[in-house]
Parts: sequence; C-alpha cells; structure tokens
Amino acid sequence: MSETETSEPEHLPEVLLTQKPTLFALYGEDSFTSNKFRYLKTYESSLPLHQFLTTHAHSVQAILSSVNAPVTVDILRHLPNMRVVVTTSAGLDQIDHPECRRRRIKCRRRGIKVTNSGTVYSADVADLAVGLLIDVMRNISVSNCRVKQGLWSTNGDYDYPLGFKLRGKRVGIVGLGKVGSEVAKRLEGFGCDVSYNSRKQKPRVPYPFYEGVLELAADSDALIVCCGLTDQTHHLVNKEVLSALGKEGIVVNVGRGAIIDEKEMVRCLMEGEIAGAGLDVFENEPDIPADLLALDNVVLSPHCATFTSESLKDLSELVVGNLEAFFTKRPLLSD
Repeated sequence: MSETETSEPEHLPEVLLTQKPTLFALYGEDSFTSNKFRYLKTYESSLPLHQFLTTHAHSVQAILSSVNAPVTVDILRHLPNMRVVVTTSAGLDQIDHPECRRRRIKCRRRGIKVTNSGTVYSADVADLAVGLLIDVMRNISVSNCRVKQGLWSTNGDYDYPLGFKLRGKRVGIVGLGKVGSEVAKRLEGFGCDVSYNSRKQKPRVPYPFYEGVLELAADSDALIVCCGLTDQTHHLVNKEVLSALGKEGIVVNVGRGAIIDEKEMVRCLMEGEIAGAGLDVFENEPDIPADLLALDNVVLSPHCATFTSESLKDLSELVVGNLEAFFTKRPLLSD
C-alpha cells in the first residue's frame, strides 16, 4: 500500500504509532480501533521515521504510546500540532514531559496532554508483586523445577532449601500509589506488618511512613518496589539500601528496572548479601544479566504483571475512550 493509499476515510483524524504495540498482538488490533480516528503506522512505511513525520507533521494531533514506543524530543518537534499522548502503560517515563510542556512562542506552551492507564492495571500488578514475594520466600519455582526434573528424593534425604513464613514479616513498600496501596491490602491479609516510603506521607493511611528508603529497608524483611521511574528514583534502591535490607532480605520489583541498581543487586544476590529477588522488570529490557538466570533464589517474569485478559479488555476501552474523547472535545478519561 502506498503512502497515500488507505482503506479508512481520509477525513478521520490521525493517531501516530511509531511501533506496533504489544497489546495489538495480545488482544487484537480491532479492539483498539474506532470509527472516530485512524492509525498512522510508521512501522508499515518504507520511509525513514523523520521523513514520515515530516510528511504527516500537520495532520497528527495524537500519539498512542507504549513502554517500547517512547515519545522523544525529536518526535515531538516534528509534530507542531501534537495535542495528546495516550499511553497503554501506568508508568510515563518513556515520554519527554519537559518537551510536552515546553514554551513555543512568547508565552504559549505546547500544552500536550498525557494520559496513562489509570487504575486498570493496579490489581493485576499487585497480585503479581505478592505472588513473586511468596514464590521467592517459599521456593515455589525452584521446587517446581526439581520435581519436574525427577529430583524428588524418596529415600529420606531432603535437599530443598527451606523457605520463609510470610505471616509476621515486615514488608516495606516503595511507592504507595495505586499499585502500592493494592499490594498493602493484600499483605494485610497475610498478616504482614506493612510500612512505606513515598514522596509525601499519605493522609489517613494506617501504615508507618519512612521519609527515606534506606531507613525503610533497615526495618524491613522485604522491599516491594511499586513507584514510577523518574530522575529522583533512578537507582533509588542502591548498594546502601540493599545492605540495609540484610542477608535475609528479599527485594521485589514491579515498578521499573532502573529503580534498582541492577549490577549491585546481582552482586548482592551472588555474594549472599540479600536472600532473594522477584523481578518483573529489568534495567535494559529484554536483556537480563546472565548471572540472574542461574540463581535459584531469583524468580523472573517478562514484564508481564499487567497481562490478564480482563485488564487488556478494560485497557482497550480506556485507550479508545481517551482518543475518542480527545477528538470529540470531551474530557479525557484518565490523566
């Protein structure tokens, strides 16, 4: 199909896609379509990205972004009429917010609105966070592998590692936002003592608040990272924090990989300075340090905390709803 050929009506407003969203493959592109807009897919064009953007510079007002499709300064500066970025993710670190807010001429700003997935994913991510914690503490994955390998001894020998009881454990949550709050509710049901660190103390929250992550780690048996990635949270969980967590401490990350100093975490795991880790996110996805793959006390998942059929359905409705709201000049459904 040529650059001018399209099966959609030409008058429909255009939504830019710089990469094919993973969600299209998981849930079907039809679930994210509407008769109120059409997608411009750079990945189906033979044109270089900058030329494609120049060609459509004045027609594109919206971008559909995902974790693997960043919205950069270079992209935005090719699109003078851009007005909204709709994302399929909870985190927004893939978007250049300063450029979205940048002054254009005189006192005018670009004023590009940015929406995220709202609360669509919160329960699912919280479920996986607690699941990873239980898996690491009770050695579920490593026991599963040994049983499947026929290593269940029947002669009285027991060479499986002993696990940890979850009840009564002190669990520190880094980031008591939508996901962190859901994690806390689940941990209460398991009889854990919950505390947290956030940018600010939350009003009417019954859990102890720590101003610093270092102090939180020192008083915790496990840390669960739920915050977003910003300049302030990059490598927030560093050598000092991991050392404070201690030799029986466990770290779980369902936020973003770069919130933890990955190299330092790997070293601590290999040298026994912390007891284990449950990780859904990594610093350089999809590349995972080879040393992590060989450790029995580490449970890994491929950034899939949000992937449930129920949430994908809800997300498709939210994404389409946000785009339709924008093009019909109604309030956005999430921000």
